Amino acid sequence: MGEEQSKPRKYALTVGGRPHEVTLSGGRILLPVHGRKIHHDPACGHLTDSAELKTFPDDPEGLLWWRLLDAVDPAAFARGVGLVNSQNQPLDGLCSCVLRPVSAARAALLPYCPVEWAAEVFDAERHRAAAEAAEREAELIRGRFPFADWEQLPLERYALGQGTGSDAYSYVIEYGSARLGSITGGSAMKHLVYRRTDGSWWHDSRYKDAAEAWTAVRAGIVEAVRAARDGRVGDIDSMAAVRAGNTVVAKTLHVYANGSVLPLYADNLARHFVALLADGVPQMRPFERKAHLKELFERTGVPSGWSPDLAARFLLWWAPPLSAPRTVRIDTAEQWPQWPDWLAHGHLAVARDGDDVGDLHRFADRDEFTEACAGRPGLTDLWEVLVLRPGDRVVATSGNARVLAVGRVTDDGYHWDPDGSEPRHTVSVQWDETYATVLEPPVAWRPGFLAEVKPAVWERIAKARSKSLAAAGQEEAAEAVADGSPLDPVLQRIGDALDRRGQAVLYGPPGTGKTYEALRYAVRRIGELADDLPGVRPYAEPGEEAFRATHRALVEADRLTMVTFHPGYGYEDFIEGLRPVKGEAGLSLEVRDGVFKRVCARAEQDPGHTYLVLVDELNRGNLPKIFGELITLLEKDKRGYTVTLPLSGDHFSVPPNVQLLGTMNTADRSIRMLDSAIRRRFAFLELLPNTEPLTDAVVGQLDLKVFLTELNARIRAGLDREKQIGQAFLLPGGEPISTPEELAAVIRDEILPLLQEYAYDDYGLLAGFLGTAVIDPVAHTPRELDDEKLVSALYEELQVKAHATQPE
Repeated sequence: MGEEQSKPRKYALTVGGRPHEVTLSGGRILLPVHGRKIHHDPACGHLTDSAELKTFPDDPEGLLWWRLLDAVDPAAFARGVGLVNSQNQPLDGLCSCVLRPVSAARAALLPYCPVEWAAEVFDAERHRAAAEAAEREAELIRGRFPFADWEQLPLERYALGQGTGSDAYSYVIEYGSARLGSITGGSAMKHLVYRRTDGSWWHDSRYKDAAEAWTAVRAGIVEAVRAARDGRVGDIDSMAAVRAGNTVVAKTLHVYANGSVLPLYADNLARHFVALLADGVPQMRPFERKAHLKELFERTGVPSGWSPDLAARFLLWWAPPLSAPRTVRIDTAEQWPQWPDWLAHGHLAVARDGDDVGDLHRFADRDEFTEACAGRPGLTDLWEVLVLRPGDRVVATSGNARVLAVGRVTDDGYHWDPDGSEPRHTVSVQWDETYATVLEPPVAWRPGFLAEVKPAVWERIAKARSKSLAAAGQEEAAEAVADGSPLDPVLQRIGDALDRRGQAVLYGPPGTGKTYEALRYAVRRIGELADDLPGVRPYAEPGEEAFRATHRALVEADRLTMVTFHPGYGYEDFIEGLRPVKGEAGLSLEVRDGVFKRVCARAEQDPGHTYLVLVDELNRGNLPKIFGELITLLEKDKRGYTVTLPLSGDHFSVPPNVQLLGTMNTADRSIRMLDSAIRRRFAFLELLPNTEPLTDAVVGQLDLKVFLTELNARIRAGLDREKQIGQAFLLPGGEPISTPEELAAVIRDEILPLLQEYAYDDYGLLAGFLGTAVIDPVAHTPRELDDEKLVSALYEELQVKAHATQPE
């Protein structure tokens, strides 16, 4: 670190649960004349006074930025080391040319800040008190539940749902020992046996009753602790009785076999740190991995003598996993006039009418909670407050336009106060009123107690704050903040599949949004990585001009390439082929690169960005012929290997930063018909009809959500699931159809012809789909109905009649 660097080096770092990019100083820190932030790049646009720029050369380690970032009092630290501007003001912040938020995809392309650097910066004494408090908490648990008593510990002392609340070991280990690390979330099944709110017991079905299950689980926990005390942590993976209780058993080991594992209980945490410390994740079972992580940590050179709690705190300080926070909106106008109280007490308090439900922790999962609240629809969304996690954002609004503040969920999120004043369901939130603004135009928020905030809406809120701060003369504080919102479930599935395999296919019936979702993914994920391109708005929504502009920018920069396969498309189009070229001697044939080969060549020269090839109608092409030897190179573990192409003789490889996303319509051809070598190399993600966008959409009396649900139920019964009708038919332009004229046109011109094709002109089957009031099965023809009568007939057949025939 101490040696001068010829150019800035970039690394990844997690700050506040979000990915950031660090640009090192090269040993010299730039001091502005008027600003309050240190700089590393002399070309930084925030250095408007660069003519009078001073430098701070005393940074031989290159870690002063990190020490400033970690300081309890940054201003005092800056003064102490002499980091002041020409006005003698302390430089207590970092410019974006030092540390800037980036997307997770961008951070994944960078090396992580080495653990040795972290050990130089980490203030162990500052964290030691918390580690010691954790040990005292473990001692209290050992006092309440001595290990010597475990062999005879009754089920009533262990299990949730006993009515004893915090007296049960399961409650204490999950909710009453936060200093020892969290295992909250998920269902109560991690405790291996518990009592449901209806009085029945849940346990592994291999056991005949709760007593037998508890005998086995108890013996397994005792055996696991003894194995850990003997240094045999890896043996726990073979103990069948406790295998499904990974986190509970791991935290129990920390209490009764302290030092056997680090208090990082979830297996994904162990994977995360093993990958960083060992440059990969070896194939191991969960407890083998926990033991391996402890060994890796002890070999890092971090000062010895640290307790397991202090070691875990160091790792979570150094490289906490990305939290992918949710961003949700809660409208104070729709709740109660309690905003001043929320602001003053640093929380949000909800569901005054639901206080009789009690502590939400007592429910095993959402299904059990929903069942308990049956008949009380106003409480069904109360569960959402329980699943809020530290780091999640809450946008407090008053109506559709006014934003009051944005808060970050802190501590463990949800709290139940049985003895406090109503309401008793609270979530700890640190509010920031600098986000207060009025959004024009207003936002059409989706209904629900806590509505998800779309990334594009969050971008509007963040930009409004930046503009307001800049107007107040706080230009540096107003720097744009990269969005921390996670991908929605569909885009997350696509991203995970591409990261895992390198190529994926979206398949499903027509109208399920395959191309739509592929384009959304391309603009969002590739756009997040394209911060070097002007005019890119990765959080724009389809239908907006910003979305189309971002798409054009990505295509023009070759980061996104779109092709459509068809029967005439071949190897020469995709990889390479002979093309006629006119020369002095007439026409001759030359080998020309195809689309995919050109993309790979460009990506190889630009490893810092991801290149996506989007293939529409994948299954309409002759895939073995189009892909050729590419079939071998597509495999994730073959990326970077080369083959010799038969025509040009070029050595061709597929770089790891190239991804391929295809779409295919299963109404045309099932994935079962694809070449088996193709199927093995792609991840396949099915998109089925989704009626949620049609919620509350009504044409006349016809509920579009009910209409599509019933129609598809009949299609599945009469044909198969691959012939269903997708929601896109009823969402032209992204909005639900609203008039009889529009719906009638879609039925006559789009849905009916498709159903006729499916039914092979079997009008009896067709009448079974739409009803005899719409289809004449004798005359083999649709009936002549005007628009309103057609909608009315569909209402009678697919809503009234279908509802009347459903069993009670």
